[in-house]
Amino acid sequence: MSAAPPPEALVQNGVQVDDTFAEAFPMKATRLVITAHNLTWARHAAVSATGFATSVIGCGCEAAIERELGPDETPDGRPGLSVLIFSMSGKELAKQVERRVGQCVMTCPTTAVFAGIAEGEAIALGKNLRFFGDGWQMSKVIDGIRYWRVPVMDGEFVAQETTAVVKGVGGGNLLLLCTDTDSALAIAEAAALAMKALPNVILPFPGGVVRSGSKVGSKYAALSASTNDAFCPGLHGLLASSELTPRTRCVMEIVIDGLTEADVGAAMRVGMIAGIALGAAGGLLRISAGNYGGKLGPFHFHLHKLLDGGAAP
Repeated sequence: MSAAPPPEALVQNGVQVDDTFAEAFPMKATRLVITAHNLTWARHAAVSATGFATSVIGCGCEAAIERELGPDETPDGRPGLSVLIFSMSGKELAKQVERRVGQCVMTCPTTAVFAGIAEGEAIALGKNLRFFGDGWQMSKVIDGIRYWRVPVMDGEFVAQETTAVVKGVGGGNLLLLCTDTDSALAIAEAAALAMKALPNVILPFPGGVVRSGSKVGSKYAALSASTNDAFCPGLHGLLASSELTPRTRCVMEIVIDGLTEADVGAAMRVGMIAGIALGAAGGLLRISAGNYGGKLGPFHFHLHKLLDGGAAP
């Protein structure tokens, strides 16, 4: 028999939801709109531009595709995608945007790129990339917004001069504790799919899911983060502080970045609901979250409050 849940735990559809919170921190963010001759090429550019962008721990930014856009939703009337890019500072975000757009969007056939957020601190988008035109670049101002036209071999690359940087929230998270790998993947995929349907959020890890969850610090001085050993099934019985039971053989984490605190809270809520819908019968034993006692960031997303319908505390 499994141990009874602690009295402070909430149980829904056989799933224990811990009375804990996910701890998130302030970030800087921007949205880019990437269009192309068709959606296939817009997606090629967006996938490339958001590659190697899972964690600021080692990537400099966190980025992913937000959603597809129809021709009626883009500045040039072509199909496209919106992407969100988050970083720890506006300076680093500007560096990441320029490199990724220059190497992954300008190089991709038929693409153009535009700002997806109008209000905020301006950083360069096409402002510096225009120099690739080697003096042949031209600008045009429409409704007070400057665009650059850079000659390239399939015609021209159009880029809005700047994009806006706004405050964002990074590091919202859910820990999904499951009976086995198949169940964990199914639960995580369902939760990620529900979250991705919401606007203003991204799940930056591959497929929206991370198996190498981390904690702050390490026994090795050179590392700022290391494996979240308390949630590693292979260490159960070896680690006094293990959070797991013998039944828990696989844990998946979902990390959420959003433009506002409410956006992250809403995503966490629908993710939990999707997992609970599959329930214990689907292999989900418990939902928890990562925090460091409130020392990492000022945004605290309490799981019980979110399930009660609150967007964020």
